[in-house]
Amino acid sequence: MALDVYRRKRDFTRTQEPQGTGGAAAGRGYLIQKHAARRLHYDLRLEMDGVLKSWAVTRGPSLVPGEKRLAVHVEDHPLDYGSFEGTIPKGQYGGGTVMLWDTGSWEPVGDAARGYSKGHLEFVLHGNKLHGRWHLVRMAQRKGEKADNWLLIKAEDAAARPEGAPDILDERPDSVKTGRTLDAIAKDGEPPPPTRKAGTRKAPAARAKSASRSATKASTGSDAKTKTPAPTGTEAPLPDFVEPQLATLVARAPVGKAWIHEIKFDGYRLQARIDTTARGQRRVKLLTRSGLDWSARFGPALAAALEALPAENALIDGELVVETGAGASNFGLLQRDLAEGRHDRFVYYAFDLLHLDGRDLRGAPLKVRKKLLEVLLKQAADGLRYSEHLAADGEAMLRHACRLSLEGLVSKRADAPYRSGRGKDWVKSKCAFRQEFVIGGFVPSTAQKSAIGSLVLGVYEEGRLRHVGRVGTGFSQAVARDLHARLEKLGRTRSPFAGPLTAEERRGVSYAAPELVAEVEFRGWTGEQHLRHAAFRGLREDKPAREIVRETPVEGKEMAKGDNRASAGDAPRSNVKLTHPDRIYWPEDGITKQGLADYYAEVWRFIAPFVVARPLALLRCPDGIAGQCFFQKHSWRGMNKAIRVKKDTDGEELLFIEDLDGLIALVQSGALEIHPWGAPLTDIERPDMLIFDLDPGEAVGWDGVVAGARDIRARLEAQGLPAFVKTSGGKGLHVVVPLQPKAGWEAAKGFAKALADSLAADDPDRYVAVATKARRKGRIFIDYLRNGRGATAVAAYCPRARAGAGVSMPVAWDEIDAIAGGAHFTLADAPSRLANLAADPWDDFRAAAVPLPESAGGRRRRAS
Repeated sequence: MALDVYRRKRDFTRTQEPQGTGGAAAGRGYLIQKHAARRLHYDLRLEMDGVLKSWAVTRGPSLVPGEKRLAVHVEDHPLDYGSFEGTIPKGQYGGGTVMLWDTGSWEPVGDAARGYSKGHLEFVLHGNKLHGRWHLVRMAQRKGEKADNWLLIKAEDAAARPEGAPDILDERPDSVKTGRTLDAIAKDGEPPPPTRKAGTRKAPAARAKSASRSATKASTGSDAKTKTPAPTGTEAPLPDFVEPQLATLVARAPVGKAWIHEIKFDGYRLQARIDTTARGQRRVKLLTRSGLDWSARFGPALAAALEALPAENALIDGELVVETGAGASNFGLLQRDLAEGRHDRFVYYAFDLLHLDGRDLRGAPLKVRKKLLEVLLKQAADGLRYSEHLAADGEAMLRHACRLSLEGLVSKRADAPYRSGRGKDWVKSKCAFRQEFVIGGFVPSTAQKSAIGSLVLGVYEEGRLRHVGRVGTGFSQAVARDLHARLEKLGRTRSPFAGPLTAEERRGVSYAAPELVAEVEFRGWTGEQHLRHAAFRGLREDKPAREIVRETPVEGKEMAKGDNRASAGDAPRSNVKLTHPDRIYWPEDGITKQGLADYYAEVWRFIAPFVVARPLALLRCPDGIAGQCFFQKHSWRGMNKAIRVKKDTDGEELLFIEDLDGLIALVQSGALEIHPWGAPLTDIERPDMLIFDLDPGEAVGWDGVVAGARDIRARLEAQGLPAFVKTSGGKGLHVVVPLQPKAGWEAAKGFAKALADSLAADDPDRYVAVATKARRKGRIFIDYLRNGRGATAVAAYCPRARAGAGVSMPVAWDEIDAIAGGAHFTLADAPSRLANLAADPWDDFRAAAVPLPESAGGRRRRAS
């Protein structure tokens, strides 16, 4: 950005900020200004090309390696801004107090201009407070988004700090220039307007208004401080409980400026009631959506965080969740923590404020209530968070949420009051079909004693319970036993369902009084109006069974085109019969043999090109990941005939499959991981892909893995080769190259080795190309060994035999910064992601194939 943008936003007859001129291009000055504008943030400035390139870091820099801090790229500033400390007058762009928090110099790692242009600037800081290596990474701009968002990330080095260590922002909060606090700088007051020189003109009012508007927009984009609105609402005593406002399910997210959108949480809806007695004693209650007091269930930390809020009394609406390592809320984890008495992972997201300090706010517009809530929670403990929202295109936001395997959106009218009950001011749009069902019976497990194998479900229609099928996966072993004990106590001889069940529907069923409610995710409805490919997600003890009806999304004139939820079309069917379908393969995640088979049926069209008619190595775990696991490359006694065998040139057996029956036969045999060769059976001596497996060593953060994948991509593209990327399902990423099958194995492996060696030679502090584990600490092993004859790598879309059931998921290059790690996508949420993709990131994988280049890996040898 040029300095004319900087000058256009400021009236220099009112502000003491320097007008500035461009300087020499050779300097490497660095500074951070602590800026208490509408919201406190930290302005990072790096001297480049005679100006200060500037980013507004919303929460300030973190010394924890891999922790991402949003950094909004703003206009270039003049070099003499680097010494500015003082107060910008109210009404001016960025009005507030500015402190010079840190100064020093910086040095780029590599070509700074190229890194800045490409959107990944790596550098070393030599400051008074900050030191060591850092990354600035540009995020992909979404449709309709105007802000230029980057991420500031600390690299792993001697200047980094572990999680839980003192925060540098708290440890050294004062000015590096004068030693003053922000308050001390602010107390000096706003400086008088600069003396105008003869011949200068005062900026017209229109320009001042334009600057004010720009300031508002910029502060929104840079996580700026929200002003406290004027007192609103009506005087009234704090109510004991308010019936919550509920969202109506819609097929499509709403569009238009009247709506704001929040991520849909997957937890318990709770009202936090804070009251202060006449003696000054603080009392906190956590109330369910039906008004039950569950305060004792969630431990003391959340109550203490609520007690510490700066309010005499308040009533807050929000949701309590437990988040995965990927940052997504997970109801199953929440239930597991409650069952185990664990309280350390609870997070309460507050999204509405109904009452504050003697004033009933329900009649005020939502946008006003949320501003008051944001201010109230400004200094709250980490387990108590404000639910951010966006006034963006609902359709685009839902699509992005679904790509990241989140549950969906809740969209709300910004100007509407709080209305108890279900209405259309709040609507929810989901990435997958998911709702509550009444449990009317169970089928005992065939794989473990005193446990359920499946639940028989229903919904109420006109006061009668209608049967909608079963759910047979999603329970951990502990949950399966707990449900069995609960349902046995509710046992009854007669069916609770209206109308008779067929012989197949009632086979093996033990009926139960319809009192328990299960939350279930599913892929749609069959022609018989039964659930298709259902998975249990938890019990809903906060919802009475009589209220459970089938959720049918409504249409509305403000809804966008296209249904973003998972398709309800039928998945292909296999003729292979599963024995013991309720055998649990992933105990902690509750994924059964049937659940794995359902997953493969859902993703068959995606996974088929990568596993059909290729030699396979299998990781078999017949008793699940908690039992014995072993690699299998040859046939075995009792192997299903849908798994085929062919002889290699040396007489060794090669296993392969030809269709979905073969894939489900692998599930029946306990094959939890499928590792294909990089060549098809029809041309086994000529590989049609290369794989580079980035295996991070200890202390390597996700940002380092992402940077490594991009480095490999750049080197491949420089030689005319396309590069695709997928998560490994474990810790790293796989960079995959589609090839026209012309070169042989020796040439392919030689090329891959030469690339890995060159990367390790050019940057030995970050990469290593040898398998020795002792050399991997703090480095990424570029595993090229997957490219030899007979070597394998886990297939795209295949789960891993590890806790969490991470899936090796193909992703777009602009997605890898937004995901949290190699196991971000799981067997439970992968189908929903795939159903909601606007475009398959690997759709043109085969079409992009080119021959292996003659150079780079040594002269290519053709297979004989």
